[in-house]
Amino acid sequence: MTLTASQRREQILSLLSENRGTTLSASALAAKFGVSRQIIVGDVALMRAGGVDIVSTARGYRLQGAAPGFVRILTCRHTGQQLLEELYTIVDNGGAILDIAVEHPVYGILSAPLRIFSRYDAEELFRALEEKNAAPLLTLSDGIHTHTVSCPDEQSYLRICRKLEDAGILLSDQR
Repeated sequence: MTLTASQRREQILSLLSENRGTTLSASALAAKFGVSRQIIVGDVALMRAGGVDIVSTARGYRLQGAAPGFVRILTCRHTGQQLLEELYTIVDNGGAILDIAVEHPVYGILSAPLRIFSRYDAEELFRALEEKNAAPLLTLSDGIHTHTVSCPDEQSYLRICRKLEDAGILLSDQR
C-alpha cells in the first residue's frame, strides 16, 4: 500500500520524534518511504510551515523540541587534532553543542550553528571537514573559540568544565 503525502508526513514526524537527539538525512528518509529526496525536502518544508519545529542541518533533520534549561558559553582553545576530544567531552557529560564562534581580526565575530547532541553528530562534523578538506573555524583564531552549550542542569555544566579543564581545552575557569 502506498502512503498518501499526509500519511508520509505523519510517519516522518513520528520517526523524528522517536529519534530525538539524532539527525535523520533526507536521503535515508527518502529510501525508507520509496520517494525522492526532493519529496522529503518538500514534506519537511510543509511541516515547518505548519508550525512543526524541525531543524535542518547539513546532516539532515531533527526535531528541535525544548532545549534543556541550563545554557552557557564556554571559551576553549585547542588544536584541530583535539576537536573530537572536545566535542566528545561535552556530549559524553550531558551537554549539547549549539554553535561555535570565533573572533576574526577583520570580520569580527563569525559563528555557525552546530547542533551536536551525540558522538555520532561530532563524528559527522569531523568527517565532513575531512571529506571537504575544510579547516574548522578555530583555525582562524589560533584555536580560541566559544561554544554555546545546553545542559540539563548546572551539575552537568560543571562536570563538562572540569573535564575540559583536565584536558587543557577550557581557556579559563568559567564556573
